[in-house]
Amino acid sequence: MKDETILLAHGSGSRLSHDLIEKYLLPPLTNPLLARLDDSAVFDLSGRLAFTTDSYVVSPIFFPGGDIGKLAVCGTINDLSMSGAMPLYLSLSLIIEEGLTLSELKKVVSSIKAAAEEAGVKIVTGDTKVVNRGSADKLFINTSGIGIIPKGIDISGANAKVGDKIILSGTIGDHGIAVVSQREGLKFSVPVKSDCAPLNKLVSQMLQASPLIHCLRDPTRGGLATTLNEFAKQSGVGISIEEEKIPVRDAVRAACELLGFDPLYVANEGKLVAVVAPNDAGKILAKMKRNRYGADAAIIGEVTDEHKGKVIMKTRLGASRIVDMLSGELLPRIC
Repeated sequence: MKDETILLAHGSGSRLSHDLIEKYLLPPLTNPLLARLDDSAVFDLSGRLAFTTDSYVVSPIFFPGGDIGKLAVCGTINDLSMSGAMPLYLSLSLIIEEGLTLSELKKVVSSIKAAAEEAGVKIVTGDTKVVNRGSADKLFINTSGIGIIPKGIDISGANAKVGDKIILSGTIGDHGIAVVSQREGLKFSVPVKSDCAPLNKLVSQMLQASPLIHCLRDPTRGGLATTLNEFAKQSGVGISIEEEKIPVRDAVRAACELLGFDPLYVANEGKLVAVVAPNDAGKILAKMKRNRYGADAAIIGEVTDEHKGKVIMKTRLGASRIVDMLSGELLPRIC
């Protein structure tokens, strides 16, 4: 290596490219499928499959509670989990800007390894490209994932039924506020950390409690409000929620008031919203609370046959408010 930064030559297919892969990427992520270094990972699967892909361009790439590597792995795992799938394999593609330091790259790869190990998934294929300085913003990541959906599981945003209960797995707004505070150099008396986390084991435990989970989604961009509106429109139902039951950390609430944000629309990366059969809501909630990623879970509302396609929130003052879908971009480059 000529120095401690990425050069365009690292993406040329030359010896430097092979050194980058063999010294910095392969050792922490290796497994029998990846170690073959073939153009494709070859494996056997049977049953119903879930497949997803996503790209991550968060700015800055390091933030309290995580970084772009942890975010990419957790985001893809969570997308698979929201269909009830058990995530198995991920791909990992890095688009690196010339000038990124090798120490930064090593830190990101270390986070990728830790997140994948926690979730019990393997990274089995990938790609690396280097672009000119100024053509990207340090590092962009694309990940794709494959998982298996157990028999008898049918989860979709179109499956909400009148009477169903709505469960939120924990506090909202942590990720968005953590990223924007790092980006803008804001300091709060109580530090806010991203909630970025893999939720596949939490979902598995929920399904053990009951298979009657009708809808699941992680409220990322657009926040809780947008996710609930998606459910209402996809299922052709109304949704009623209570503001007082929605958990929000005091520091996040204060930051939102300072910045003029509504926590309902701020991004999350380690939370889920579940729409479940009313008779099973209690035991699903109890199971969630035994998992560290569901310790603050709460039933925040229910599905109704009134105001179809809309979300209505009962405020702390006892009034009713329409919670519409986010219009425009509240926080760009948040994931």
